[in-house]
Amino acid sequence: MIWILPAAVGALLLLVRRAPRAVALTTAAATLALAVWAAIARPAVRFPHVFISGFAVDGLSAVMVVTVAAVALAVLVFAAGELREARFYGLMLVFVGAMLATVTATELTVLLMGWEVMGAMSYALIGYWWRDDDRVTSAGVAFLTTRAGDLGLYVAAGAALAAGGRGQGLWLDGLAGLPAPWRDLVAAGVVLAALGKSAQLPFSFWLSRAMAGPSPVSALLHSATMVAAGAYLLMRLQPLLAATGWAAPVAAWAGGLTALLLGAVAVAQRDLKQLLAASTCAQIGLMMMGSVAGGAAQLVAHAAVKSLLFLGAGAWLTALGTKDLAELGGAARRYPVVGVSFTVGALALAGVPPLSLWVTKDTVLASVAGPWLHAVGLAAGLLSAAYAGKALASVWRGAGPADGRRAPGARSLGAPSPGGPSPDELSLVASSPVVSSPGVPSSEALSSEPPSAPVWTAASLPPLAVAAAVLGVAGVPVVWSWWSALVGDPGAAGVSAGELVLSGGLAVGVLAVVLVRPGLLMSRRPGRTGGWLGLEALARAAVWRPLMGCARALAWFDDRVVDGAVGAVPKVGMAAARAARMPFEAGLDGVVRAVAGAALRLGRLARRPQNGQVHTYFAQAAVGLIILALAIVLVR
Repeated sequence: MIWILPAAVGALLLLVRRAPRAVALTTAAATLALAVWAAIARPAVRFPHVFISGFAVDGLSAVMVVTVAAVALAVLVFAAGELREARFYGLMLVFVGAMLATVTATELTVLLMGWEVMGAMSYALIGYWWRDDDRVTSAGVAFLTTRAGDLGLYVAAGAALAAGGRGQGLWLDGLAGLPAPWRDLVAAGVVLAALGKSAQLPFSFWLSRAMAGPSPVSALLHSATMVAAGAYLLMRLQPLLAATGWAAPVAAWAGGLTALLLGAVAVAQRDLKQLLAASTCAQIGLMMMGSVAGGAAQLVAHAAVKSLLFLGAGAWLTALGTKDLAELGGAARRYPVVGVSFTVGALALAGVPPLSLWVTKDTVLASVAGPWLHAVGLAAGLLSAAYAGKALASVWRGAGPADGRRAPGARSLGAPSPGGPSPDELSLVASSPVVSSPGVPSSEALSSEPPSAPVWTAASLPPLAVAAAVLGVAGVPVVWSWWSALVGDPGAAGVSAGELVLSGGLAVGVLAVVLVRPGLLMSRRPGRTGGWLGLEALARAAVWRPLMGCARALAWFDDRVVDGAVGAVPKVGMAAARAARMPFEAGLDGVVRAVAGAALRLGRLARRPQNGQVHTYFAQAAVGLIILALAIVLVR
């Protein structure tokens, strides 16, 4: 139940809005402490008297709760250097709480609740700067795309309920035992939901849109939380996928193709955040290709690497006003703390020995089924080295705004921007110089780094860099045996020394070529690949426009046909009434008038004896008694 703390405090911050940074950081730290305790104690709770559901921490969820809580704390520490609104911290904490609920749920309905709240919070965070119509549109595209995939989880819950009943069919550990064809329907819904949430093909384009949010949101969403939730779901339900015989290969191939094609998309990008977003799709795809143990190791290492890279990109965006790789020349030299940390993360992303993703990527490939899928994964790994090298070459080599010339539209950190906050109000490195801002009072002189920023930067980026460097220890044989048992996959194949040497050598070779000849990947026209394979345009043409056309046709049918039929009913009724009135009204009125006239005459006759004379009443009574006596005699 550790999800209650961040969710409750986040909801409270949205209402009270007092001391948001201090409250958020304290809550994140307490959540991490609770996560560590839960990973050790493995608590479990059920609610049989309210509704049959529950939460529990086992080996796999223990890894996830610690990873989510640790990355959330690092991201919030970094964000505290500049972002101050309670709304931001409240949404972030509710988002973290929803993710923790998702990874600790033991029953499908409560998992679905956490899954949905997480999606809603992602919409609010991506569209955080709501005054910007483009950002709100991007949030809507991301939300609707993930919601399309989420429908699969509703289908899965409905099928599980129909197959096993409320008492037993919805428990996650019992889904593999459902009878066919319900089991296959559940598996299909789970795979669809996982592909949508993790931005796998054909849903990948929503992650490009998610870049409209603040960089701390990107760092959290793309590392250990929402995008990783789909991969986690497939790991959690691996017995179900295996039981169908088809779902596991489908998920593996979907992940492999995403890793390959979105890796190519990342290579073609000229925008640093878009490069990192496409690489997230590719790395999540790798997690889906192999064993649970390999995927979990890749997930944890990738969480540290990608949160580190996104925070570094956000820091440069705030300082220099650009995400364009061609304009980031010298950024790593000017901001050494960010530069060195970013370099460690990029080298790890490239798969360079001995950093983390070098090992974890190969633990995934060691368990891949079939040579063709293995070849796809290996090619995806080489693309990782290419796009990581492209990012490194851009921030270390050449001259750009980072070497003294500010990009158009760049502003000093903390400077007001029309219509709301800047796109990435983040902290920067300690070495950044002061930049004067004409027209601003000296007491509020703006610098490219606020006085408190070095503390927040030093407290967040270096620890993530260390984690990105050392988490590959999971692949060491002794540690691997413990790790695979921890996550519930004791028979997972470990990686061999030959595989490590081969992949590491290839990664270093590709990286060296890119660093020596960076111009090879800096095309001025990225084309369709740089445009995310035209996936969004395809989705609009194949799904959105036909759907809206169908909706318009149904609206026309409702307005013209249904409403017309409903409006015709009273008209027909009134016409029928008028027609019926003609032949019958006169006769009926005559009958009514005759009855009324007869009643009136009888009333007058009955009123005559009522003249007020007592003797008349006695006479009437006597007559009545005589009639009664005669009736009695006659009856006898």
